[in-house]
Amino acid sequence: MSLEVFLHNLHFDTDKARPPEWEVDWEDAPLAYKLYRGLPVVPLSQEVPLTLEGQEAPVKPDLHKVGHFLWYVFGLTQFCQSVFASDFTEQAVSLTQSYRRFVPSGGALYPNELYMYLKIEALPVGVYHYDVAHHRLVLLRKGDFDSYLARTLGNRCDMSACFGTVFVSTMFLKNFFKYSDFAYRLIGLDAGVLIGQLLEVAERFGFASTVYFQFLDRAINHLLGLSEQEESVYAVIPLSIEPTITWFANENNTDGIVSATELCQELPAVQHNHYVRSQKAIECPMLIKMNEASLLESLRSFQQIEEKDINYEGHAIALPHVKRLSYDLASACRRRYSPSLDFVLGKVSQTQLATLFQEAMAFFSYRNDLDGAHEKPASRVSLYGCLYGVKGMPDGAYYYDSTAHALWPVRPGDHRLWLQQGMSADNVNLLQVPLCLHIIGDKAHLKTALGYRGYRIQQMEAGILMQRLLLVASAIGMGGHPLLGFDVNLCDEIYKMDSQGKTSLIQIPVGPYRPRPWLEGSLHG
Repeated sequence: MSLEVFLHNLHFDTDKARPPEWEVDWEDAPLAYKLYRGLPVVPLSQEVPLTLEGQEAPVKPDLHKVGHFLWYVFGLTQFCQSVFASDFTEQAVSLTQSYRRFVPSGGALYPNELYMYLKIEALPVGVYHYDVAHHRLVLLRKGDFDSYLARTLGNRCDMSACFGTVFVSTMFLKNFFKYSDFAYRLIGLDAGVLIGQLLEVAERFGFASTVYFQFLDRAINHLLGLSEQEESVYAVIPLSIEPTITWFANENNTDGIVSATELCQELPAVQHNHYVRSQKAIECPMLIKMNEASLLESLRSFQQIEEKDINYEGHAIALPHVKRLSYDLASACRRRYSPSLDFVLGKVSQTQLATLFQEAMAFFSYRNDLDGAHEKPASRVSLYGCLYGVKGMPDGAYYYDSTAHALWPVRPGDHRLWLQQGMSADNVNLLQVPLCLHIIGDKAHLKTALGYRGYRIQQMEAGILMQRLLLVASAIGMGGHPLLGFDVNLCDEIYKMDSQGKTSLIQIPVGPYRPRPWLEGSLHG
């Protein structure tokens, strides 16, 4: 199968990306977290703060701060048990249990891992893995790698001014065993959700950050000791408390810069023993093929993208001006809830709608290497929605214009039944949902500018926006349930996407809900 056909099936013909005969071997399922064996470990404080309000930027981040930061980004936060009826005639029930984190993940599989290069007191300088299961750091490689990392990023970032750098990786098997090739779409979104949460938490801790989507992959994977047949880094995010740090120096100068192959020769290879539980050798050739096609060997492949504005004819409906929302992120994370059949149709005010749209898109001016030093460029992903029962707003499909803080009518009417018919599973009753939102992006998945790497970057940016949307919904008392099981062609028709060269990336019903019956326990220390 060609990569072009593979991407088309992932997006527009998902049945071919996950064969109907695919059987999930739950007995051989990999763990949701990676466990290294036989390496030095550094325990992290279990006494995490219950609120992130009033956090002061530390002069020098210490191990306690780093531990709290990692826990809020990706730590285990809840143990949940749910009861489902498995046989209505005999009233049989089945019990499921899972460990949850503050970020959502498709099937609660959490395919991503976090690594950090740290330079803080009371800790050897080096590269660490965040052991989620034990809330500790595992030392993978000791040493000062400022120069090495700077060159993997094209000498754009002043690494000497950073106290740490986060690496977000993806382990292919953790999603592939359940979703087959469709996993490639999911793992990019999950990585984006994790990045979105990291950016939110970093802001609360007073850490400045920048997301680098473009770097010399093999050099980074070599530093961490990763096998690209099973895992690869998707994003590099340096952290700093220096107010004058340079993030985007040397953007257009690649003279004299080494390649990934040359950089790898500077460090000895390391191979670490790790445990994932799965014993069967499950191959995922298309995921590996896509990953290899996305790797960057030379800095000359680095690009910046200038996005075009979306245009619709007619008259936009101005949304009410609302103040920027201030909320306790820790509280919003604890309250975040993904209703399935738990949505309850209720009225949504224009103020709530305006707050939801404004806060979601305002956050999307996050600093990244695709925009570089440009001020407030047009976003590569945008927000659309099918609205029903919003007070003072005609039912219909709309595009949110973040610059004008207004909604452009695209197609009038109640589209809930149409959207319900486009669902591949009846796990959400859209007739009970006032807001069915869609994140929209380039139909060619940024391939023209970024090659096959464009697809995974697009999915990550959709995930970043999705996480912000879910947190804002939680902060204003609503729930959101991200869905990939929807008819993309149908949604594109509703929004008249052909004329815009765009497509629907993910569907997120948002609205009031009633909590489902389940037992949950907090894992706060």
